[in-house]
Amino acid sequence: MSASEPPLLPFAERRAADAPGHWLLARLGKRVLRPGGLGLTRRLLAQAGVGGADVVELAPGLGRTAADLLGLGLASYTGVESDEDAARATGRVVGRAGTVVIADAASTGLPDASADVVVGEAMLSMQSDAAKRRIVAEAARVLRPGGRYAVHELGLLPDDLDDETKTGLRRDLARVIKVNVRPLTIAEWSSLLEEAGFEVEWTGTAPMALLRMRRNLADEGLRGTLRIVRNVLRDADARRRVLAMRRIFQQHRHAINGVALVARIPGANPQLSSET
Repeated sequence: MSASEPPLLPFAERRAADAPGHWLLARLGKRVLRPGGLGLTRRLLAQAGVGGADVVELAPGLGRTAADLLGLGLASYTGVESDEDAARATGRVVGRAGTVVIADAASTGLPDASADVVVGEAMLSMQSDAAKRRIVAEAARVLRPGGRYAVHELGLLPDDLDDETKTGLRRDLARVIKVNVRPLTIAEWSSLLEEAGFEVEWTGTAPMALLRMRRNLADEGLRGTLRIVRNVLRDADARRRVLAMRRIFQQHRHAINGVALVARIPGANPQLSSET
């Protein structure tokens, strides 16, 4: 593949009717695939204090957040991506400024206590409860004492949302996204991290507005948004999927959001101790 060719996207061979929702949106030109948008990602990275840090990003996808991270003056960047096509896409973004390894987020192969910050976005939500725990435990293993885990995921609200509503919402999301997505409330996300030994230091939220025009203009810019609209209009099968996802997001808009958390491994880390 030459430097001028676009990277091959994961599930590129799948029909629009069958591809996982986030990769279908990427196929249509969407580059910011985070529940709370680019604004929440940037708030998260600011709170995580990544400047001068050794950073590991789990499941970087197409490398959109990797590009932001590299602009913040890291000591080092390592992406861990299980999909080879996505790993190549992130590798093109990172170039010589970092490393991308092909491995599972629950078993990275990285040394113990080798990172100051671990970043993971829009990936835990798509895991079972058991897989969530394995990935969080792996993040704890690779972090140094005082290190931080920064996550940006799909959330449920309020914290006392009843189980019947949660089950129905997860079923509806899985049906249109084609992924068994299992979002949690802020309290549940916090408990997941705390059970692995983390101390939650900060939480932030934003509306889940992935397919709203205002959010796309903010995340993708005018040119990027027009590209997405053009591609959607040209592909009837993709358009049906996008409209179905939009209807479900709108239907459940009062019960889903984007949530971000920064959690610390107890212990002193001189590099991070002065950050706020």
